[in-house]
Amino acid sequence: MTIQFFGAARTVTGSKHLLTTASGKQILLDCGLFQGINTDELNQQFGFDPKLVDYMVLSHAHIDHTGLIPGLVRQGFRGPIYTTAATIDLCEVMLMDSARIQEKDLERVNKRRARRGDPELEALYDETDVKQALGQMQPVDYRTPFVICDEVTGLLTDAGHLLGSAAVSLTIKENGTEKHLFFSGDIGRPNDKILRSPDPFPQADYIICESTYGDRLHEAEPDMKAHLLRIVQETCVEGRGKLIIPAFAVDRTQELIFALDQLSSEGRLPQKFPVYIDSPMAVLATKVMSDHEDDFNPEILAYIKKDGDAFDFPNLHYVTDVNESKAINDSNEPCIIISASGMAEAGRIKHHIKNNITKPNTTILLVGYASPSSLGGALKRGDKEVTIFGERYPVIARVAVMDSFSAHGDYKEMLHFLSCQNAGQVKTVFLVHGEYDKQLIWKEHLLEAGFQTVEIPEKGQKMTL
Repeated sequence: MTIQFFGAARTVTGSKHLLTTASGKQILLDCGLFQGINTDELNQQFGFDPKLVDYMVLSHAHIDHTGLIPGLVRQGFRGPIYTTAATIDLCEVMLMDSARIQEKDLERVNKRRARRGDPELEALYDETDVKQALGQMQPVDYRTPFVICDEVTGLLTDAGHLLGSAAVSLTIKENGTEKHLFFSGDIGRPNDKILRSPDPFPQADYIICESTYGDRLHEAEPDMKAHLLRIVQETCVEGRGKLIIPAFAVDRTQELIFALDQLSSEGRLPQKFPVYIDSPMAVLATKVMSDHEDDFNPEILAYIKKDGDAFDFPNLHYVTDVNESKAINDSNEPCIIISASGMAEAGRIKHHIKNNITKPNTTILLVGYASPSSLGGALKRGDKEVTIFGERYPVIARVAVMDSFSAHGDYKEMLHFLSCQNAGQVKTVFLVHGEYDKQLIWKEHLLEAGFQTVEIPEKGQKMTL
């Protein structure tokens, strides 16, 4: 049996890991889009033949884990895609949105390529391919074993990272023996505001583990709502400006809405200005979240029982119409704008940042991970100038960061997640989904925790298990 790493190898996005059994069966774990600057050509090549892939197991719906599935289908993949029901519902929203965004972005990319004399790029996929991919998805319940093929059975456990997110355990029978492979997907945090905490998982021989925050601890946030309220007060009330929050349309946006809903219910949120959720995908995703309350933790369920709705309060406006979105930019009124994408790499958020980044009374609040190569990453890093739609802009707006909203566990939280394992029985831990310098630090933490062998594969590298 071999495993080959075609994405999220010494980088964060583009999750793709191809397992090949002794009999030649191919099982793909995730099929994500590379995100960030200069990734257009990178997304054109899979590195393997999609027609030869027999099965896929999908960890969760984020685009860096799902965004190339329709492209895989376009190029001939016809196997089943095993994942949770909530992930399928989110994929319908997110992949359709991705297809539309790519179509618009490709026009801009090809104009720039034409000016350089480079050949045009073809669309990775369209909405027809998305529909085909959705038709191949098969729902699987948490903690319920399922058969992939004669050699392989699977088990999904709650990863606590996103609605429907799963960690994947595979049992592979080869030559009369069993091997146990575990893929963490993205590891959530205990005590999430909406979701349940991550589940323990069965003992593994091999672990493929994410490493996004393998080098750091999240800042303690004794009162996240108070921090958010302070930024609202300083920006919208005192500064009469706009608070712009790039946020992933799923989970992060709903966490923000829930926090503002609580502040409103407590009478602490100023009622004089509007709050806009300016993302058609976030509007649909909020409905999907509401339809899957069985994945919520007991605390928010108790709040819903008392309040009636965790995602609605006075002066909250869900925006889908593009003209209404443009009107928000044309207005000078103080407001809060929450818009996708979370890394500020696509969607309406780029327009909001473009139109307000040179205004000193604007605050851009970053509330989640942003790849270093993304616009969000540049802002988080403190760059004095950034590129938006091919143009350079000075960063005059205030940039603030709130790590308490992060959906990725820090290294202590990830070590706690892995503590259900007898480290001495794990033959190898493969680190993926992280920047290489951070993975080196995470590797040391794992070795100190008793794991014997930790590898950091390069893109395309094949390992024999």
